[in-house]
Amino acid sequence: MSKGLQHMYHGERFNAWTHLVGAVLATIGAVWLLVLAGLGGDPRKIVGVAIYGFSLVVLYSISTLYHSLRGRAKVVLRKLDHLSIYLMIAGSYTPFCLVTLQGAWGWTLFGIVWGLAVIGMLQEIKPRSEARILSIVIYAVMGWIVLIAVEPLIDALGTPGFLWLASGGVAYTVGILFFAYDSRFRHWHGIWHLFVIAGSLLHFVAVWRYVL
Repeated sequence: MSKGLQHMYHGERFNAWTHLVGAVLATIGAVWLLVLAGLGGDPRKIVGVAIYGFSLVVLYSISTLYHSLRGRAKVVLRKLDHLSIYLMIAGSYTPFCLVTLQGAWGWTLFGIVWGLAVIGMLQEIKPRSEARILSIVIYAVMGWIVLIAVEPLIDALGTPGFLWLASGGVAYTVGILFFAYDSRFRHWHGIWHLFVIAGSLLHFVAVWRYVL
């Protein structure tokens, strides 16, 4: 194993614990949002938060398992871990597309984001050295493609709601910098995890307070 990879793997306990916390929070948050959506009875809200909550729980659960296990299981879970990132990004867009925007803007953004998610998942079959760079590019593009709909989003969410949404995007984006170099520095992957949790919490508030 290279010295760079050793830096990352020596921090696996920290990596696992950070996303175990994320998995617990995601599960609680998903149930809470589903209860609120169910009480309101709006099918779009129920479907939107169900997809959103599911994507978060899957991401954090798979990540926790990946960083906890070794051997062949870890190889498989590593692939699933990266696939779940695309699922989570697209899932995070879903309530805003189905509920907040709706219409042409909502479905257009929905199609673009989920299309990029599928492309990203498919390219994961490439050798890791090639796929990693492309993965990071797709993560960033998926995260900020929202800017094409910034005006209708601000109109629908209001400035405070949009700021919660945008702040979550900033947290994820800053985290990507740590993810990109996590093989060089010990605990940088864990720091990436913390930024992911921060981004998730900020987006959760946006969904809870301004979508439902």
